[in-house]
Amino acid sequence: LETNVYAHELASGVVWIGYLQWLKDNSIGMPKEPILRHLTNIQHRDAILDSDAKGNPVEPEWPEAGFIVGNPPFLGGKRLRNELGDKYVDALFRVYEGRVPAEADLVAYWFEKAREEVEAGRARRVGLLATQGIRGGANRVVLERIKESGDIFWAQSDRDWILDGANVDVSMLGFDEGGETTKVLDDVQVVSINSNLTSQTDTTTAKILPENAGLCFMGTTRIGAFDLTADAAREMLNAPLNPNGRPNSDVIRPWANAMDITRRPRRMFIIDFGTSMSEKDAALYEQPFEYLRKNVYPERQKNNREGYRLKWWIHGESRPAMRKALSILKRYIATPLVSKYRIFAWQSVETLPENLLNVFARDDDYFLGVLHSRIHEVWARSQGTQLREVESGFRYTPTSTFETFPFPWPPGQEPKDDPQVKAIADAARELVEKRDAWLNPPGTTEQERRDRTLTNLYNKRPSWLAEAHRKLDEAVFAAYGWPPTLTDSEILERLLALNHERTAKSQKTVAG
Repeated sequence: LETNVYAHELASGVVWIGYLQWLKDNSIGMPKEPILRHLTNIQHRDAILDSDAKGNPVEPEWPEAGFIVGNPPFLGGKRLRNELGDKYVDALFRVYEGRVPAEADLVAYWFEKAREEVEAGRARRVGLLATQGIRGGANRVVLERIKESGDIFWAQSDRDWILDGANVDVSMLGFDEGGETTKVLDDVQVVSINSNLTSQTDTTTAKILPENAGLCFMGTTRIGAFDLTADAAREMLNAPLNPNGRPNSDVIRPWANAMDITRRPRRMFIIDFGTSMSEKDAALYEQPFEYLRKNVYPERQKNNREGYRLKWWIHGESRPAMRKALSILKRYIATPLVSKYRIFAWQSVETLPENLLNVFARDDDYFLGVLHSRIHEVWARSQGTQLREVESGFRYTPTSTFETFPFPWPPGQEPKDDPQVKAIADAARELVEKRDAWLNPPGTTEQERRDRTLTNLYNKRPSWLAEAHRKLDEAVFAAYGWPPTLTDSEILERLLALNHERTAKSQKTVAG
């Protein structure tokens, strides 16, 4: 099934050439002329969306087949509307509602459609290619459905895909109705393959813990050039008071994204009119407002989302819940959405985080210490997905990664005077102090500090850093009551058991 006319014809030619090679290799002879014929089994049509006689969107019928093999298009969930248009995407969401999450990548629809064919008995086996994102986040829902109605019997969880200049990591999967008993993952025979394409403890069964709610947030999404260089911000901050008698500092804040943590702080600022300021009130901050009218308004008027067009002076996703949670703190913890190393760092509460940062509404050293421990990193890596474009970095999400993680004590219930809590806090404070001293040694210029970044520090991992992390890890292991010699698999087993225990307890409390 192919929508592109040229690709459809090319596929037909390739199949015929392969057929001719097969005839020759097996000494069967050659077919009668014409050698190349029209193939009806390669159809020129959309594989995942169709229309009925009245023009209503419907799920297309696939021809019955023994095997389904394909390389569906790679298109991230956030790019669907830009690439395919609102009409097509709305129809797609409507047809697959309840089966494929709206946030999923385009490839997920092929997986769900193929799964349905197997479940209905119209196909025996499926082999599909996808980006590594298929095993995480919203995409993983379709793999969970595959395991509910059948099973994955073969997979390559991480394989290079280099073609026409593209260099990404992909995953390959083979699945059926559950009849195949031999399971092979990354060329190794295993007992089972989980929906996150691992054979270890199946952390995909972990549930979101209510006790972790309201603590981890994604930063704001600008949707436009709201950011300012230090020089541009300084000019506005030094301007006279506005007609409302207020300074521009009301709406100009320090701004940080992932690079400010993994590299050197860029000292950027951002214009921020909050979550609900009216256009009339925003216009009273003359310079910032006129800057946005010139640099943001034209682009936002082209946006497909009405809310973005109408409230063009407000960030696209202004995160009111995050702002409320951070407003009572003196500082907060931030970690990049995607990074090579899972690094956590302090940010001042005045700094507005971008959406490529996840932030935690806690300002105590104990909490940062648990997040920066080996126990939490093992969990985060098991719940995230690898991404080649950031040197094998992995993704961290507020939901599947953080809200499923069981802390030594439920957040907010830590015994404040407990020596184990204090040991974690002391070790975390020492780690941060030593890192900061390395990043900004006294008496050096900015040029001399240019290469002193957290990424470079963790690339080198000097002995003092390893020792600081060892000390922190041992304190966190002690808080759980676990030996520090546990393997990664044993850590995951214990964390998953604790997650299930806490889930059962919370459900019992709600029921009671």
